[in-house]
Amino acid sequence: MAEVCTLGETLRILDKYGFRARKKFGQNFLIDGNIVRGIIAAANITEEDCILEIGPGIGSMTGLLSQSAGRVVAVEIDESLRPVLAETLADCPNVDVIWQDVLKLDLRGLADQYHGGKPLKAVANLPYYITTPILMKLLEYQGLFESITVMVQKEVADRLCAAPGTKDYGAITLAVQYYSEPRAVLEVPPSSFIPRPGVDSSVVCLQARPEPPVQEDPAWLFAVVRASFNQRRKTLANGILNGLTVEGKRIPVTREEVNTVLADAELPVSVRGETLSLAQFAAIAGRLKALKTA
Repeated sequence: MAEVCTLGETLRILDKYGFRARKKFGQNFLIDGNIVRGIIAAANITEEDCILEIGPGIGSMTGLLSQSAGRVVAVEIDESLRPVLAETLADCPNVDVIWQDVLKLDLRGLADQYHGGKPLKAVANLPYYITTPILMKLLEYQGLFESITVMVQKEVADRLCAAPGTKDYGAITLAVQYYSEPRAVLEVPPSSFIPRPGVDSSVVCLQARPEPPVQEDPAWLFAVVRASFNQRRKTLANGILNGLTVEGKRIPVTREEVNTVLADAELPVSVRGETLSLAQFAAIAGRLKALKTA
């Protein structure tokens, strides 16, 4: 069967089935085989791997994934694509399609069923409107994914890989870097898709960490991170004073307590969250937890 990831084959399939990309699902179909092969190479796929592909669409990447991996489990929310994938994946016996919203799926159960509970690799051309919820769901299944290789909007990729003190650094940066080591591996122009998106894209590989780089209670750590970035122009101290919420519970903190915590961490009271490393956030969170749960 011809590769799906070409302009001619994509147009043929869309015309045959009268299918049009649906905005509500953020559908943009890859038509550049070199980009698809670049994604697969970045994911370092072998015959031992079971791949979770999120949003196979018309199968632009799925067929090539099946040639490299032992098994591919493709999760697709748009059931109108059933006849399309039945054709494009007809010669791919190692591909299983699950017609469901990945955000509602028990991924540990999926790994048990299709890969004997062993870690998966995730590969996806993610819908841009729902990138962050999907990424965080995958990352929070600690130990379940060996790596996550995804196509995202370039500005999102910049945030995932940002360093402290840069304009792209924020809460999502810290969350992703807590669970993984991210690296941008490929830039993708709008011309690689049909329909063309209005933005540039990037492929990012998130290599799962065997252990978090800091050993602080994640509930307190991310409560401090959220408080810091809720109002970016405010100092970290004001962010904590205005809203420290741990596991749904508001934690009242006085200015004297915040000043003491920052002094103990050898930080000025004027410090802003966007300048702090993950380790510095962990130090603050640890001191606050000790102070408020003593």
